[in-house]
Amino acid sequence: MQEYRSFALIAATGSLLLLAGAFGFQALGYAPCEMCLWQRWPHAAAIAIGALVVTLRLRALAWLGALATLITAAIGGFHTGVERGWWPGPSSCTGNPDRLGGLSGADLLSTDVLDKVVMCDQVSWQFLTLSMPTWNMIFSLVLCAIWVMAARRA
Repeated sequence: MQEYRSFALIAATGSLLLLAGAFGFQALGYAPCEMCLWQRWPHAAAIAIGALVVTLRLRALAWLGALATLITAAIGGFHTGVERGWWPGPSSCTGNPDRLGGLSGADLLSTDVLDKVVMCDQVSWQFLTLSMPTWNMIFSLVLCAIWVMAARRA
C-alpha cells in the first residue's frame, strides 16, 4: 500500500475510534450536549474522506481530512473554553436562562424534558483533569497532523 494511503487509513481509523468512544460514553449514560454532537460530524466526514483516499487513491482529499479533524479540534477547544468559563457558549445549551425561551409550554410541563437538556458548560466526565471535549481536541490535532503527512507524501 502506498504510504499516503497508510497514513489516511490510520487517521480515518482514529476518527472512527473517537466516534465509537463518543457513542460508547453515550451508551454508558453520558448524554451528549449540543456542542458534543457538533464535534461528531467532522469525524464522520473524516471517516468518509479516508475511505475515498484509500479506495479511490485520491490523495488530494487528504487535505479535506486534515480540515475535518481541525474543525472538530476547534469545536473541542471552544467547548473546553465554555466548560471552563473562559467565554460564553451557545445560549441553547449553557447556563443562560434565555435558553428556556425555545421550549414549548408542553416541553416546560413535561417531566422528561429535563433528561434531554444537557448543559454545554458543565463537565460530565474528565480524566487527568481534562474533559471529553479537551481530549477530542488533543486527539483530533494529532489526527490532523497524520492527515497532513498523508497529503504531503509523494
